[in-house]
Amino acid sequence: MDKAELLITVILFNFFFLGFIIAIMIYIRKYKQRKKEYLSEIQIKNEIHQKELLATQLEIQQSTMKQIGRELHDNIGQKLTLVSLYTQQLLHENKFPDVNDKIEQVSDIINQSIDELRSLSKTLTDNKISQNRIVELIMDEVNVANAVKKCKVSFQHDFENSDLNFEHKSVVLRIIQEFIQNSMKHSEAENIFISLKSGRETQWNLTLNDDGKGFDPTAVKSNGIGLTNMKNRAEIIGADFTLTSEKNIGTSLKIVLNK
Repeated sequence: MDKAELLITVILFNFFFLGFIIAIMIYIRKYKQRKKEYLSEIQIKNEIHQKELLATQLEIQQSTMKQIGRELHDNIGQKLTLVSLYTQQLLHENKFPDVNDKIEQVSDIINQSIDELRSLSKTLTDNKISQNRIVELIMDEVNVANAVKKCKVSFQHDFENSDLNFEHKSVVLRIIQEFIQNSMKHSEAENIFISLKSGRETQWNLTLNDDGKGFDPTAVKSNGIGLTNMKNRAEIIGADFTLTSEKNIGTSLKIVLNK
């Protein structure tokens, strides 16, 4: 083999080697792209699965509450009504006037219990979340909390002509309930502020604040059951969850959902 043939052989080898390297690089690039698309597809499927799981959980919860409500009304309610009739009969037939007051007290307690049971049964069996707008549901929670007179709860919103879907309303309502209960129980707050605002066309923001004694979130064991519940609910609907707290200043929770 002369020098010319050797040179041509070397050049061809370099071309083939360069082509081989380019082919490998193209393959690696396509592999990375396919992997990225696959992971993205998996993430989308997981998000869809989480939303479907939430919807299923809410349906099961709603069905269970209706069943409990019917059981309270049909079974326990009827038994309490029967007991009330017995006490009325005892009051009518009683030959010892000195115990009439006690029988009347028992009768009053039973009748109050029946009224409360009917109210609870109606709340459980009514499809309250579906039938009411989110601002009405939150106002109901605010009124209940203010009736306790442990602190003042305020609510602001810009949802006059808009609403959230069933899943979002359920999650927002549960988070608000959890925050109010935690604040009343632990924070010694005088005020709780609730704000529900629409951001961009596909975004809404829920902000909860109290002016209580605050706490160190890193020092709470496992972040606490209440905090974990709120965070998990926010994650299920794909919302951002941010909680901050400072001692002697208060606690703030922000939920942002980009639909």
